[in-house]
Amino acid sequence: MIAPGGRRQLKAALAASIPAERLIDDPLRTLAYGTDASFYRLVPQLVVRPENEAELQLTLAECRARELPVTFRAAGTSLSGQAVTDSVLIQFGRGWRDHAILDEGKAIRLQPGVIGARANHLLAPFGRKIGPDPASIASCMVGGIAANNASGMCCGTAQNSYRTVRDIRVILADGSLLDTADTDSVAAFRAFHGKLLAGLERLAIQTQGNAALAEKIRHKYRLKNTTGYALNSLVDFSDGIEILKHLMIGSEGTLGFISTITYDTVVDEPLKAAALAFFPDMGTTCRATIALKQAPVSAVELMDRAALRSVQDQSGMPVVLRTLPEGAAALLVDVRGNDQAELEARMQAVQETLEGIQTLEPVTFTRDADTYALYWKIRKGLFPAVGAVREVGTTVIIEDVAFPIERLDEGVLALTDIFHRHGYRDAILFGHALEGNLHFVFPQGFEKPGEVERYQALMDEVAQLVGVEYGGSLKAEHGTGRNMAPYVELEWGPEAYALMWEIKALFDPGNLLNPEVILSRNPTLHLENLKPLPAADEIVDKCIECGFCEAVCPSKDLTLTPRQRIVIARELARLEALGATRSPEDESRLAALREDYRYAGDETCAADGLCSTQCPVGINTGDLVLGMRHERAVGQAGVARRIGRHFSGATRMARGGLNAASAARALLGTDLMARASTGARRLSGSRLPQWSPALPRSAPVRMLDHAPSGDASRDKVVYLPSCATRIFGADHDDEIERRSVMEITLALLDKAGFEVILPEMIGHLCCGMAFQSKGQFEEATHKGRELNRELLVASQNGRYPVLCDTSPCTLQMREHLDERLEMLEPVAFAHDHLLPRLAVTPVDERVAVHVTCSSTRMGLADKFVGLARACAREVVVPAEITCCGFAGDKGFRTPELNASALAGLADQVADCSAGYSNSRTCEVGLSQYGGIPYRSIFSLLDRASRAS
Repeated sequence: MIAPGGRRQLKAALAASIPAERLIDDPLRTLAYGTDASFYRLVPQLVVRPENEAELQLTLAECRARELPVTFRAAGTSLSGQAVTDSVLIQFGRGWRDHAILDEGKAIRLQPGVIGARANHLLAPFGRKIGPDPASIASCMVGGIAANNASGMCCGTAQNSYRTVRDIRVILADGSLLDTADTDSVAAFRAFHGKLLAGLERLAIQTQGNAALAEKIRHKYRLKNTTGYALNSLVDFSDGIEILKHLMIGSEGTLGFISTITYDTVVDEPLKAAALAFFPDMGTTCRATIALKQAPVSAVELMDRAALRSVQDQSGMPVVLRTLPEGAAALLVDVRGNDQAELEARMQAVQETLEGIQTLEPVTFTRDADTYALYWKIRKGLFPAVGAVREVGTTVIIEDVAFPIERLDEGVLALTDIFHRHGYRDAILFGHALEGNLHFVFPQGFEKPGEVERYQALMDEVAQLVGVEYGGSLKAEHGTGRNMAPYVELEWGPEAYALMWEIKALFDPGNLLNPEVILSRNPTLHLENLKPLPAADEIVDKCIECGFCEAVCPSKDLTLTPRQRIVIARELARLEALGATRSPEDESRLAALREDYRYAGDETCAADGLCSTQCPVGINTGDLVLGMRHERAVGQAGVARRIGRHFSGATRMARGGLNAASAARALLGTDLMARASTGARRLSGSRLPQWSPALPRSAPVRMLDHAPSGDASRDKVVYLPSCATRIFGADHDDEIERRSVMEITLALLDKAGFEVILPEMIGHLCCGMAFQSKGQFEEATHKGRELNRELLVASQNGRYPVLCDTSPCTLQMREHLDERLEMLEPVAFAHDHLLPRLAVTPVDERVAVHVTCSSTRMGLADKFVGLARACAREVVVPAEITCCGFAGDKGFRTPELNASALAGLADQVADCSAGYSNSRTCEVGLSQYGGIPYRSIFSLLDRASRAS
């Protein structure tokens, strides 16, 4: 904990070089940014966001001068408490996402802010991937993967960061920098840090000369092991640079900061097959695992009966899960190959290996992509399945141990017995069976009397069993953190433990780098600073704060992520629940959080629901925010009602406003127009919308008088232009496409031979989303009912499909309108109904595609890209551009959200002729920040096709 004066002095010292917006000490953001996926809660006094090595070195120097501890943080998906602090938290964001492909994909150089899945996306064209494959790879960052030596389902011990690191660039506690790939840097480091290197080499000689200790180390690292420091570096290497490089792996930010890591990549075999094998009992399952250790498999995942039961009732799960006998267990066996012959041979080898071992059903491999994905969905859904059904106020704990595989069956039974004896009968067991790596997941509350003591007794007995009696690992892949720091000496013994303290003293004599993590003299550290999870709202109460949602959130680099919004909502609920017992300090904190949350939590939330696609338990944090908006919007319900009742007039006024803006643009020019708008917005206190140079013309609506052709031979489709396309026309600066979306859609439907039916009173219709997004739920419901009635009439009660030209509106209608209506959005309709009717010749262009949030949520991303590829020579899908952040009208009213969400877009689409999407408002923001015109995907299809 930093004294308030010390925090202010540090902030002032750093402010001379680091902008104030990247020095954070307000109550809301320190709590939000200080939260990670563990069940520990420490609130940093200052959060620093350096953008380069120089700023980081300055931060370390200023903290060192004041003897202030620092903790490094990447994605915050770690589970063991290694990324929380009540001192200075150093976060790494946009400035740390560089990468370089080396040796034609055989290596990759990555900064710590690169998400693991992004690294694999970069390597995919080369048929390669990074070795580590943690379950959180779609959200965790390379900095955490390396600092925790995270592994996963396929990498085992042969392909983890320790085994695949080629080089690192590291900054130590004293601010010195070493780049092991740079011979000059290595020479300088040897000259100026010879004492550190000599100390490491001395420890290596000492360890290698101690036969018993050296053998113990080798035994421990035949297993997965992230307990303590990587002592295998002392037996694997003799050179100080190599020892240092490998000690940094898994050091959890306690020895230094890895600013760049170069991995030797591994082959990503393209052909995959999987079998879900069921066994009568755990003993048989473990014997099958031991037999498969010598088989050509990529992964073998074990699941006990309780684990399978936790997911058996979820949608799409195999019926057999419900019929398994008590005591049964399963192995998910994954086999991969470079070609068909190799894959077949490996599947056959697995079948031969399992011959003579009793199974409940014949073992059958599948190569069907959907079934393969389902099998892995079962496995990956186990941890969140417990989280989803736990009692409100409790957390979910995942223990992460490894047994020598030859004793796996004994270890599993003994561990299960311990959990049952301590009353943890809800625990489920699964894990990476080939490595003897097991996860026990169970709900745990700490508020009731005796619960902390029960958990302590459990952990003491588990540590003794695994670490001592079986010679296993107490932390196989999740890192030591605070959770296992009190047990490191128990697992390793006093001799190895003393070595670790010597290593810490060599690197960090002041003990300022992440103190209390990995090494601690506090025997009850793992029971302190436990995170409260109070009830806040039933929408989010099942959140386990894993952080998987953060990577796709458009406001992640601006204000808060979904996880962080939930953290603050919980703290608000906790403070409000205190009622009359709140202290003056609590009152002040509550008022500050409420005030700051209005902007950070609400105004900058796109409420796009994309977070629910990544959340293991399906939470849509946007629904929480919409509920808050609804509570505040009660006073404006009358205004919303008047707009809804006179909606055609409201859209006419909007078109009139666009005409006025177009006239002003023609008179003033874009530069003066932008300055005038910015000035007016500033004077209004941001109440006026921001004009955008990408603001389109108004849409002509004369074509809505469209009369049916009367051709009975044509298939019929009901066409509903959204209110957005009835307002926004073509881009002012688009020289190629001058038509509105409505004009394009009608032309395309006619070309494909469809008879178009337009609903009655079309100018008055709205799906309700415009009102829903403002928290005006009642008017949203009213508009939805109006639309439902008209669409049922137009479609003859669902006889004809309904096409809406705007994807988000289609999703809104799918969720709220009559199930008889077949609601189709542009991508699905074009892919499934238009392509077969048209002769398509791809245009000779490189085009960009933006898959909207709604398309992602409807599972249309692959169809979107496939449609574009059918229509253009080359298609670019910009990396890490998820939601555009325009969110209806937020692109005008909160333009910084749109700007932040699309940062980096222009560089990725610079060589594209145009971009294509399926939401007119999204296309406005994309055009502004992409630097190219964005159009409806219908425009591309129309340009590339002719009637067949």
